[in-house]
Amino acid sequence: MTATALTLVLCAALFHALWNSAAKGASGDSYVFVWVNSVGSAVLCLPLALVQLAQAGWPWSWELLVAAVGSALLHIVYSLVLQTGYQRAELGVVYPVARGVGPLLTMLVALLVLGERPGVAAVLGGVVVLAGILVVTTGNSVARRDRLVRGLVYGSATGVAIAGYTLWDNHAVVAWELAPLTYFAFTITIQSLLLTPGALLRRRHWQGTVRANWHRSAVVAVLSPLAYILVLIAMQTTPVSVVAPVRESSIVIGSLLAWWLYQEPNPVRRLIGAVVVLAGIALIAAG
Repeated sequence: MTATALTLVLCAALFHALWNSAAKGASGDSYVFVWVNSVGSAVLCLPLALVQLAQAGWPWSWELLVAAVGSALLHIVYSLVLQTGYQRAELGVVYPVARGVGPLLTMLVALLVLGERPGVAAVLGGVVVLAGILVVTTGNSVARRDRLVRGLVYGSATGVAIAGYTLWDNHAVVAWELAPLTYFAFTITIQSLLLTPGALLRRRHWQGTVRANWHRSAVVAVLSPLAYILVLIAMQTTPVSVVAPVRESSIVIGSLLAWWLYQEPNPVRRLIGAVVVLAGIALIAAG
């Protein structure tokens, strides 16, 4: 990995942890919150993408449309499951579980579907990821057990979505050679349009959700696309198996933010678990 790619991915990890910590504190209707964030990101990104297309002579391909629609659907699932998880469980559980399950499932897909044969290090990494998740989700009082189970369920479901969009988006920018900014801008615009009918049915929640969370929505709308566009750019020059584990350094940052901003319990245990998950992801990449 070049120094430039490493810098891009580390910055993306920081921005990702920051926008997730902002999303965790949101109140009101989770669907409306996700929709507002998506619209905000689209408003910021689409004009830049159109300028880029104009400078390139308005190139067009069916791959851009197909890839953007597929990515939008996967990101809708990801966003809604993640935001619901944040409302019903703790950041310090949902975040590391989601970021750990994603690479683990990617390895399993490569093994069972794509016919790849990961090495011993990758298999060991999968075991280490599971061990780290156990560290994060155990050692708590019975009173908090239901909340922990919810965090594990929502984190795992989010991880499934992460694996899906990571494999799909990597194919889009590598095999189809789509420009990251243009690709993401079309994806988030289509995502906003697809979410709009549901948001219209929730009009009664608009005022309360927007008024309570406008500053959080601003953080998510700016940092979420910025973080992912940086990752897509890095994917163009660096294998996804290398980009993914470096990106997941956000797990440690997210665990620290969960303790600092939300006073979530057992910060030492959760930080240790996050580091173990990160180590397992690194082994998966090495394998």
